[in-house]
Amino acid sequence: MSTADRLLAIDVGTQSVRALVFDDMGTLCARAQVPIAPPYHAPQPGHAEQDPAVFWAAVGAACRQLWETQPELAARIAGLALTTQRATSVFVDDAGEPIGPAISWLDQRRAARVPRLPAWWRAIFGALGLASTIDTFQRLSPANWRAAHAPEQHRRTRYALLLSGYLVQRLTGAWRDSVSAQVGYLPFDYKRRQWAGKRDWKWRAIEIAPEQLPELVEPGQPLGTLDAAAARSLGLRDGLPLFSAGADKACEVLGSGAVTPDTACVSLGTTATINTCRDAYREVTRFVPAYPAAMPGAFTDEIQIYRGFWLVSWFKQEFAVDTVDAAAREQRAAEALLDERIAPIAPGSDGLLVLPTWSPGVRIPGPEARGAMVGFTDTHSRAHVYRAILEALAYALREGRERIEKRTKTPITRLRVSGGGSQSDQAMQILADVFDLPAERSHTHETSGLGAAINAAVGLGWHADHRAAARAMVHAGTRFEPRPEAVATYERFYTEVFATLYGELKPAFDRIQSITDPDAGART
Repeated sequence: MSTADRLLAIDVGTQSVRALVFDDMGTLCARAQVPIAPPYHAPQPGHAEQDPAVFWAAVGAACRQLWETQPELAARIAGLALTTQRATSVFVDDAGEPIGPAISWLDQRRAARVPRLPAWWRAIFGALGLASTIDTFQRLSPANWRAAHAPEQHRRTRYALLLSGYLVQRLTGAWRDSVSAQVGYLPFDYKRRQWAGKRDWKWRAIEIAPEQLPELVEPGQPLGTLDAAAARSLGLRDGLPLFSAGADKACEVLGSGAVTPDTACVSLGTTATINTCRDAYREVTRFVPAYPAAMPGAFTDEIQIYRGFWLVSWFKQEFAVDTVDAAAREQRAAEALLDERIAPIAPGSDGLLVLPTWSPGVRIPGPEARGAMVGFTDTHSRAHVYRAILEALAYALREGRERIEKRTKTPITRLRVSGGGSQSDQAMQILADVFDLPAERSHTHETSGLGAAINAAVGLGWHADHRAAARAMVHAGTRFEPRPEAVATYERFYTEVFATLYGELKPAFDRIQSITDPDAGART
C-alpha cells in the first residue's frame, strides 16, 4: 500500500477552484483547476451572487481531475486543508440546504433598514467620528440585507455561514469553521479570535444570533474527518482529517513566508493587499481590525486595494481582447504578451497616472470613492494605460506600507510577492522600483494553497509549529532588484502627485455622488 506522504490543499477562489498536492517540503506535486464561470451573477446592479452548489461541484471536479492523471496519488493523501475567498456568505436551513444564493464578497447591495443601536452606542460612535463607518458596516451586512429585503428567507435561516463554513460542513458534516476565516460583516471579536461577547455592540448591529454561528477552530487543529459522501465526491477515502487553515489572504501570508513583522507579503490578487504578521493585535487603520493570521495567536496588519488586480482583468476585457486572443493562439499567458508591450515604456508611463480607488471601502477610501486616470496626452496608447495601472497598484501598496510602518514602528525590509499578478515580470520590477526594495517571488505562485498545506502539515505533526513549517516549506523564487534611475522617477511621481491625488479629487467625487446617489447623505 502507498505511503500517505502528501497534503491536499483546496483553494476556492473567486474565479476558480484549485486542488493542489504538496509534499512536506512545500513542493507542488500536482495541480488541477476548475473555472467558476461566470464568477458571479448580478440580477440587479451592485449585486454579486452565486449558487453555493457551484463551489461544491467545482471542489469535487478539481480533486477528481488530479486522480485522473495520477490515480495512485489519492492513496498518498494524509490530510487536507481548505482555504476560500473571504466574506462570501451562505445561509442554510435546518437541513443544511442553502436558502438562496451565496452573497459574494464583491456584492455592493445595501440594506434599506438596519437595527437601531441603543442611544449610548450611537452617542459613543458619534463622539468618535464613527457614525458613518458603523452605518456602512450595518448596511453592507448580508444578514441585515436579508432581514430587510428577504424576511421569509431570513426567518428560515438556521446557520449564517461564510463559504468556508459551508464547505467544511459539506466535507465533514460538522458546523465548524476556521478562526482565521472570519473576515466579514459578522459579530466577531478579532482581538480575542472568537465570537463577540454577549454585551458586544455587534449583536445589536447585525441580525445574527449566537446559535446561528459555527464552532470556531484555531489553524492547524482538526475540523473533522471526511464523511463517506464527501469522500466519494472528492475521490478520496473517508476518514481523512480536515485541518483548519484560514481565508485566502491569511493563507497567502503564511504561504509566502511572511511570518515576521519586517517581511511584507504583497498579494497581487483580485483584491491587492500588503500584509505583515505579528503576535500583537494592533489596528493599522483606526477602528479597522487586524485580522487573525493563519496560525494561532498571530495577526495580520492588512491594507487592501479593493478589486486591485481586478483592474487588470477589467483592462483585458475592455481594451485587450485581441491581445488575449493572440496569447491563446500562441498558448501563452496574456500577461506575458502585455509585459512585452509595456517593456519599452519608461517608468512613469510618460506622465499617465491611474488612481485605483474604483470601489469604496468601509473607512479608507470612503463611500464617495471613484477611480481616475489623469495626465492623458495624444502620445499615450493602451499599453501606457496598462503600465499605469500596474504602477498605480504599486503606489497604493507603497502607501499601505507607509501606514503599517508608521503605526507599528517596524520598518519593512523585505517583500515577498504572491498572487496571480506576481507571474508578471513587469509587475514585479515595478514593485521593486516603487518600494526601493528587492521583490521576491515565492517558489510557487500557489501561496494560498501552500499556506493551507502548512496547516495540514502542522496538524499531522510533520513540523513542530507554523513557523518551523514555513521555514521548511517556503522557498525564495526569482528576485527583482530596484533600479536606481527608476526608483528616482517613481519617488517623484509618488510623493509629488499620487500621494495627494485622492485628496485633491475627493471634492469632485463627493459632488458626483450627490448627483448619482442623492440619498447617500441621508444614509450616513
